[in-house]
Amino acid sequence: MSQAEINPPEELLAEPPGNAVGDRGGWSVVARNGRVNRNWEALIDRSPENALRWYRYLRKCPMTRYPGRVFPLRGSAYRGAWECEVTSGDRIYYVPDGAAQKVVVYYAGPHPRPAPRP
Repeated sequence: MSQAEINPPEELLAEPPGNAVGDRGGWSVVARNGRVNRNWEALIDRSPENALRWYRYLRKCPMTRYPGRVFPLRGSAYRGAWECEVTSGDRIYYVPDGAAQKVVVYYAGPHPRPAPRP
Protein backbone atom coordinates (compact mmCIF):
# COMPACT_ATOMS: atom_id res chain seq x y z
CA MET A 1 0.00 0.00 0.00
CA SER A 2 1.36 3.41 -0.88
CA GLN A 3 1.53 6.23 1.65
CA ALA A 4 -1.06 8.08 -0.51
CA GLU A 5 -3.65 5.44 0.43
CA ILE A 6 -3.18 6.02 4.16
CA ASN A 7 -5.02 8.99 5.63
CA PRO A 8 -2.87 10.73 8.27
CA PRO A 9 -2.50 10.08 11.13
CA GLU A 10 -3.18 6.43 10.11
CA GLU A 11 -0.17 4.13 9.88
CA LEU A 12 0.31 0.54 8.83
CA LEU A 13 -0.42 -1.84 11.69
CA ALA A 14 2.76 -3.54 12.93
CA GLU A 15 3.09 -7.10 11.64
CA PRO A 16 3.45 -9.78 14.29
CA PRO A 17 6.60 -11.91 14.12
CA GLY A 18 6.14 -15.00 11.98
CA ASN A 19 3.99 -13.39 9.29
CA ALA A 20 5.42 -14.96 6.14
CA VAL A 21 5.95 -12.96 2.96
CA GLY A 22 3.21 -15.02 1.26
CA ASP A 23 0.73 -13.94 3.94
CA ARG A 24 0.98 -10.26 3.06
CA GLY A 25 -1.68 -10.20 0.34
CA GLY A 26 -5.30 -9.28 0.88
CA TRP A 27 -6.75 -6.39 2.83
CA SER A 28 -4.51 -3.59 4.08
CA VAL A 29 -4.60 -3.16 7.86
CA VAL A 30 -3.87 0.24 9.39
CA ALA A 31 -3.91 1.66 12.88
CA ARG A 32 -5.97 4.81 13.37
CA ASN A 33 -2.92 6.48 14.95
CA GLY A 34 0.41 5.79 16.63
CA ARG A 35 -1.17 5.16 20.04
CA VAL A 36 -3.29 2.33 18.62
CA ASN A 37 -0.21 0.85 16.94
CA ARG A 38 1.77 0.98 20.21
CA ASN A 39 -1.10 -0.74 22.03
CA TRP A 40 -1.20 -3.39 19.28
CA GLU A 41 2.56 -3.95 19.70
CA ALA A 42 2.03 -4.43 23.46
CA LEU A 43 -0.68 -6.97 22.65
CA ILE A 44 1.79 -8.77 20.35
CA ASP A 45 4.26 -8.92 23.26
CA ARG A 46 1.61 -10.41 25.57
CA SER A 47 0.24 -12.97 23.13
CA PRO A 48 2.26 -13.32 19.89
CA GLU A 49 0.52 -16.45 18.58
CA ASN A 50 -2.98 -15.04 19.03
CA ALA A 51 -1.95 -11.67 17.60
CA LEU A 52 -0.54 -13.39 14.51
CA ARG A 53 -3.69 -15.50 14.06
CA TRP A 54 -6.00 -12.49 14.22
CA TYR A 55 -3.71 -10.28 12.12
CA ARG A 56 -3.95 -12.88 9.36
CA TYR A 57 -7.72 -12.97 9.85
CA LEU A 58 -7.91 -9.18 9.37
CA ARG A 59 -5.84 -9.49 6.18
CA LYS A 60 -8.03 -12.23 4.68
CA CYS A 61 -11.64 -12.01 5.86
CA PRO A 62 -12.32 -9.18 8.35
CA MET A 63 -16.07 -9.17 7.69
CA THR A 64 -16.61 -12.87 8.40
CA ARG A 65 -18.29 -13.66 11.70
CA TYR A 66 -16.53 -16.05 14.03
CA PRO A 67 -19.10 -16.99 16.70
CA GLY A 68 -18.10 -15.76 20.13
CA ARG A 69 -14.86 -14.20 18.83
CA VAL A 70 -15.55 -11.82 15.92
CA PHE A 71 -18.79 -9.97 15.29
CA PRO A 72 -20.17 -6.58 14.23
CA LEU A 73 -21.13 -4.24 17.05
CA ARG A 74 -24.78 -3.23 17.35
CA GLY A 75 -26.25 0.22 17.70
CA SER A 76 -26.09 3.39 15.67
CA ALA A 77 -23.03 4.65 17.59
CA TYR A 78 -21.08 1.61 16.36
CA ARG A 79 -22.23 1.54 12.74
CA GLY A 80 -19.71 -0.44 10.68
CA ALA A 81 -17.52 -1.36 13.68
CA TRP A 82 -16.46 -4.90 14.56
CA GLU A 83 -15.01 -6.51 17.68
CA CYS A 84 -12.42 -9.30 17.75
CA GLU A 85 -11.56 -11.21 20.93
CA VAL A 86 -7.80 -11.79 20.67
CA THR A 87 -7.47 -13.35 24.14
CA SER A 88 -9.93 -13.62 27.02
CA GLY A 89 -8.83 -10.17 28.18
CA ASP A 90 -7.73 -8.41 24.97
CA ARG A 91 -9.78 -7.01 22.12
CA ILE A 92 -9.36 -5.35 18.75
CA TYR A 93 -12.03 -2.95 17.52
CA TYR A 94 -11.96 -2.09 13.85
CA VAL A 95 -13.91 -0.72 10.90
CA PRO A 96 -13.58 -2.64 7.61
CA ASP A 97 -14.02 -0.81 4.29
CA GLY A 98 -14.96 -3.39 1.66
CA ALA A 99 -14.68 -0.98 -1.27
CA ALA A 100 -11.11 0.01 -0.36
CA GLN A 101 -10.16 -3.46 1.00
CA LYS A 102 -8.85 -1.68 4.09
CA VAL A 103 -9.30 -2.31 7.83
CA VAL A 104 -8.82 0.58 10.27
CA VAL A 105 -8.06 -0.65 13.78
CA TYR A 106 -9.23 2.03 16.22
CA TYR A 107 -8.59 0.17 19.49
CA ALA A 108 -6.30 -2.68 20.55
CA GLY A 109 -5.76 -3.73 24.15
CA PRO A 110 -7.53 -4.79 27.33
CA HIS A 111 -11.26 -5.32 27.04
CA PRO A 112 -12.90 -1.96 27.77
CA ARG A 113 -16.42 -1.45 29.06
CA PRO A 114 -18.27 -0.01 27.27
CA ALA A 115 -16.88 -0.70 23.81
CA PRO A 116 -14.97 2.26 22.35
CA ARG A 117 -16.70 4.16 19.55
CA PRO A 118 -15.12 4.37 16.12
